[in-house]
Amino acid sequence: MALTLTDDQTALRDSARDFLSEQSPVKALRQLRDSADADGFSRPLWAQFAEMGYAGVLVPEAHGGLGLGHVDAGVVMDQIGHQLCASPLLASGIVATTALTLAGSAAKQAAWLPRLAAAQAIATLAVDEAGKHRPQQLATTARADGDGWLLDGAKVLVLDGHVADLFIVAARVGDAGTGLFLVPAGTPGVQVERTVMVDAHNAARVRFQAVRLGADALLGTVESGAATLAATLDAGRCAAAAELLGLADEVFARTIDYIKQRKQFGKLIGEFQGLQHRAATLYADLEISRAALIAAQQALDADIRTAGKAVAVAKARAGRTATTAVQEGVQMHGGMGMTDAFEIGFFMKRARVLNELWGDSNFHFNAFASHVGY
Repeated sequence: MALTLTDDQTALRDSARDFLSEQSPVKALRQLRDSADADGFSRPLWAQFAEMGYAGVLVPEAHGGLGLGHVDAGVVMDQIGHQLCASPLLASGIVATTALTLAGSAAKQAAWLPRLAAAQAIATLAVDEAGKHRPQQLATTARADGDGWLLDGAKVLVLDGHVADLFIVAARVGDAGTGLFLVPAGTPGVQVERTVMVDAHNAARVRFQAVRLGADALLGTVESGAATLAATLDAGRCAAAAELLGLADEVFARTIDYIKQRKQFGKLIGEFQGLQHRAATLYADLEISRAALIAAQQALDADIRTAGKAVAVAKARAGRTATTAVQEGVQMHGGMGMTDAFEIGFFMKRARVLNELWGDSNFHFNAFASHVGY
């Protein structure tokens, strides 16, 4: 399969680019940060996401969404990376939607997916419990309690958790089982603490203390829980990789434009061979990572449960490439690149958070090695 976008996907990319550059340029993120906005994103803008179809890009048409695939979702995430747009799309429109689509009962899908597509509700996955991503080492537990479940544990880095209407909580069941549990916000025993991250985006710490749930709170089965969690995480990782490459592309373009204008010693610094070599190396790295990303997105669309190896390559490469791009961008901009008044720093901070999210490059290099037998 060609590692390129179709005509329809190209049109979606252009539509998202025009929409986001007009409605949510990088300065909008600065305004949200400086105003200490209670939500951390614009609700009117999120409503526009629904009108454009982006909020429901992965939601089946039967539930009011576009019913598109992960290549299409990645196209929108790429453009979000260009503008550093703060929105619940990653948490709600991609990750939570994937979990509900994969394992939700017909009743649960009918209850939640139309609301997610219409931006009338926000859902998010709660999986991480420490500073590093270790989804196989869950301390949060769920045990049978009468005709329901009793959930105990604490989660960190829950994207948009402070505004979520629904938590999808990964928990250990028994000695070896994994369950995903639907926990509506406001359920007794749920405590949420907002954490504003270094990149001015949103997350929360969420504590589940003796939370009583009905039998139907379990998403799918305990036996299939680990596989559903892995597939859901892969969808999120691929989307995060798309945002990483989008911001890397934007930093590269801004840096090339800058070195074509900035003069030192009577010459444009873009004429210095050392900078030309560094720019050429970064361009090649971006193209290779882009190809790896599209391959992973296509693998997700073909069979999300077997795409892990391709996703590991894409997330590992995207993290490394974006890190290089923002570091080179800051270096080539000189002292101005280190100031808060200049936007390059915003891209560096976002790259740092996205690289850590659901496994950094080292995590995914190791995951790839495991997939090929090491």
